[in-house]
Amino acid sequence: MHTSSLQQNILAELDHELANTRKVLERVPYDKADYTPHPKSMPLGKLAAHVVNLLAFKTLFVQADSRDFLDPNAPKPGPTPTSREELLARFDQYSQTLRQALQESYDEQLTHNFQLRRGEQVLMERPRGAALRIMGLNHSIHHRGQLSVYLRLLDIPVPGLYGPSADEPGGF
Repeated sequence: MHTSSLQQNILAELDHELANTRKVLERVPYDKADYTPHPKSMPLGKLAAHVVNLLAFKTLFVQADSRDFLDPNAPKPGPTPTSREELLARFDQYSQTLRQALQESYDEQLTHNFQLRRGEQVLMERPRGAALRIMGLNHSIHHRGQLSVYLRLLDIPVPGLYGPSADEPGGF
Protein backbone atom coordinates (compact mmCIF):
# COMPACT_ATOMS: atom_id res chain seq x y z
CA MET A 1 0.00 0.00 0.00
CA HIS A 2 1.35 3.42 -0.99
CA THR A 3 1.24 6.12 1.63
CA SER A 4 1.89 9.76 0.99
CA SER A 5 3.25 12.13 3.56
CA LEU A 6 1.98 15.56 4.50
CA GLN A 7 5.21 17.04 3.12
CA GLN A 8 4.81 15.20 -0.21
CA ASN A 9 1.18 16.33 -0.55
CA ILE A 10 2.00 19.97 0.12
CA LEU A 11 4.97 19.81 -2.27
CA ALA A 12 2.80 18.35 -5.06
CA GLU A 13 0.18 21.06 -4.51
CA LEU A 14 2.88 23.73 -4.38
CA ASP A 15 4.45 22.58 -7.65
CA HIS A 16 1.07 22.69 -9.40
CA GLU A 17 0.25 26.17 -8.10
CA LEU A 18 3.72 27.56 -8.79
CA ALA A 19 3.46 26.48 -12.43
CA ASN A 20 0.05 28.17 -12.73
CA THR A 21 1.24 31.31 -10.99
CA ARG A 22 4.21 31.62 -13.32
CA LYS A 23 1.85 31.43 -16.32
CA VAL A 24 -0.05 34.45 -15.02
CA LEU A 25 3.08 36.41 -14.06
CA GLU A 26 4.57 35.84 -17.53
CA ARG A 27 1.70 37.95 -18.93
CA VAL A 28 1.94 40.92 -16.56
CA PRO A 29 2.42 44.03 -18.74
CA TYR A 30 4.93 46.25 -16.93
CA ASP A 31 4.09 49.16 -19.21
CA LYS A 32 0.78 49.14 -17.31
CA ALA A 33 2.26 48.58 -13.82
CA ASP A 34 0.28 51.52 -12.40
CA TYR A 35 -3.07 50.18 -13.68
CA THR A 36 -5.82 49.80 -11.08
CA PRO A 37 -9.34 48.62 -11.96
CA HIS A 38 -10.80 50.45 -8.94
CA PRO A 39 -9.56 53.20 -6.58
CA LYS A 40 -9.35 50.65 -3.73
CA SER A 41 -7.39 48.16 -5.86
CA MET A 42 -3.65 47.63 -5.64
CA PRO A 43 -1.72 48.75 -8.75
CA LEU A 44 -0.94 45.88 -11.14
CA GLY A 45 2.85 45.95 -10.59
CA LYS A 46 2.49 46.03 -6.81
CA LEU A 47 -0.04 43.17 -6.88
CA ALA A 48 2.26 41.04 -9.05
CA ALA A 49 5.18 41.75 -6.67
CA HIS A 50 2.97 40.81 -3.69
CA VAL A 51 2.17 37.43 -5.28
CA VAL A 52 5.90 36.80 -5.65
CA ASN A 53 6.88 38.13 -2.21
CA LEU A 54 4.33 35.81 -0.57
CA LEU A 55 6.66 32.96 -1.54
CA ALA A 56 9.26 34.24 0.94
CA PHE A 57 6.53 34.51 3.57
CA LYS A 58 5.56 30.87 2.93
CA THR A 59 9.17 29.83 3.50
CA LEU A 60 8.89 31.28 7.03
CA PHE A 61 5.96 28.96 7.74
CA VAL A 62 8.23 25.99 7.06
CA GLN A 63 11.42 27.24 8.72
CA ALA A 64 10.36 29.47 11.63
CA ASP A 65 8.14 29.24 14.69
CA SER A 66 6.65 32.70 14.32
CA ARG A 67 6.64 36.04 12.52
CA ASP A 68 5.98 39.37 14.19
CA PHE A 69 4.92 42.12 11.79
CA LEU A 70 6.23 44.73 14.23
CA ASP A 71 9.75 43.24 14.42
CA PRO A 72 12.05 45.76 12.71
CA ASN A 73 14.66 43.02 12.18
CA ALA A 74 12.27 40.65 10.40
CA PRO A 75 13.11 39.88 6.76
CA LYS A 76 11.53 42.26 4.28
CA PRO A 77 10.91 41.77 0.57
CA GLY A 78 13.22 43.53 -1.83
CA PRO A 79 12.21 46.56 -3.85
CA THR A 80 9.24 46.23 -6.18
CA PRO A 81 10.44 44.76 -9.49
CA THR A 82 10.39 47.23 -12.38
CA SER A 83 10.20 44.70 -15.20
CA ARG A 84 8.69 41.32 -15.98
CA GLU A 85 12.22 39.88 -16.12
CA GLU A 86 12.97 41.08 -12.57
CA LEU A 87 9.60 39.78 -11.39
CA LEU A 88 10.13 36.32 -12.91
CA ALA A 89 13.73 36.12 -11.66
CA ARG A 90 12.53 36.83 -8.11
CA PHE A 91 9.66 34.35 -8.55
CA ASP A 92 12.07 31.63 -9.66
CA GLN A 93 14.50 32.37 -6.81
CA TYR A 94 11.80 32.47 -4.11
CA SER A 95 10.10 29.37 -5.56
CA GLN A 96 13.34 27.40 -5.39
CA THR A 97 14.02 28.53 -1.81
CA LEU A 98 10.51 27.54 -0.75
CA ARG A 99 10.67 24.17 -2.52
CA GLN A 100 14.05 23.44 -0.92
CA ALA A 101 12.78 24.38 2.56
CA LEU A 102 9.76 22.13 2.07
CA GLN A 103 11.89 19.26 0.71
CA GLU A 104 14.13 19.53 3.79
CA SER A 105 11.15 19.51 6.14
CA TYR A 106 9.46 16.44 7.57
CA ASP A 107 5.90 15.65 8.55
CA GLU A 108 6.34 16.11 12.30
CA GLN A 109 7.91 19.55 11.74
CA LEU A 110 4.89 20.55 9.63
CA THR A 111 2.56 19.71 12.54
CA HIS A 112 4.33 22.14 14.91
CA ASN A 113 2.55 25.45 15.37
CA PHE A 114 3.45 28.64 13.56
CA GLN A 115 2.34 31.92 15.09
CA LEU A 116 1.72 35.14 13.19
CA ARG A 117 1.78 38.17 15.49
CA ARG A 118 1.60 41.91 15.58
CA GLY A 119 3.47 42.57 18.79
CA GLU A 120 1.58 40.80 21.58
CA GLN A 121 -1.51 40.31 19.41
CA VAL A 122 -1.70 36.80 17.92
CA LEU A 123 -3.20 37.08 14.43
CA MET A 124 -3.00 33.38 13.61
CA GLU A 125 -1.72 30.20 15.20
CA ARG A 126 -1.88 26.98 13.21
CA PRO A 127 0.21 23.92 12.47
CA ARG A 128 2.86 24.87 9.91
CA GLY A 129 1.34 22.68 7.18
CA ALA A 130 -2.07 24.31 7.66
CA ALA A 131 -0.54 27.79 7.79
CA LEU A 132 1.32 27.07 4.57
CA ARG A 133 -1.88 26.00 2.85
CA ILE A 134 -4.24 28.63 4.28
CA MET A 135 -2.10 31.76 4.60
CA GLY A 136 0.35 30.67 1.93
CA LEU A 137 -1.16 28.79 -1.00
CA ASN A 138 -4.76 29.98 -0.64
CA HIS A 139 -3.65 33.57 -0.09
CA SER A 140 -1.48 33.42 -3.23
CA ILE A 141 -4.26 31.83 -5.28
CA HIS A 142 -6.60 34.65 -4.20
CA HIS A 143 -4.16 37.32 -5.41
CA ARG A 144 -3.37 35.35 -8.57
CA GLY A 145 -7.11 35.39 -9.28
CA GLN A 146 -7.09 39.17 -8.89
CA LEU A 147 -4.18 39.35 -11.35
CA SER A 148 -6.11 37.28 -13.88
CA VAL A 149 -9.01 39.75 -13.65
CA TYR A 150 -6.60 42.63 -14.27
CA LEU A 151 -5.32 40.78 -17.36
CA ARG A 152 -8.89 40.28 -18.60
CA LEU A 153 -9.74 43.95 -18.09
CA LEU A 154 -6.59 44.93 -20.00
CA ASP A 155 -7.61 42.55 -22.83
CA ILE A 156 -4.54 40.35 -22.27
CA PRO A 157 -5.23 36.64 -22.88
CA VAL A 158 -5.70 34.85 -19.56
CA PRO A 159 -3.89 31.50 -19.30
CA GLY A 160 -5.82 28.37 -18.40
CA LEU A 161 -5.08 27.36 -14.84
CA TYR A 162 -7.38 24.40 -14.12
CA GLY A 163 -8.35 23.77 -17.73
CA PRO A 164 -8.51 26.01 -20.79
CA SER A 165 -9.53 29.65 -20.36
CA ALA A 166 -11.91 31.51 -22.68
CA ASP A 167 -8.78 32.65 -24.55
CA GLU A 168 -7.70 29.10 -25.47
CA PRO A 169 -9.14 26.49 -27.84
CA GLY A 170 -11.88 24.57 -26.08
CA GLY A 171 -12.10 27.17 -23.32
CA PHE A 172 -15.22 28.72 -21.94
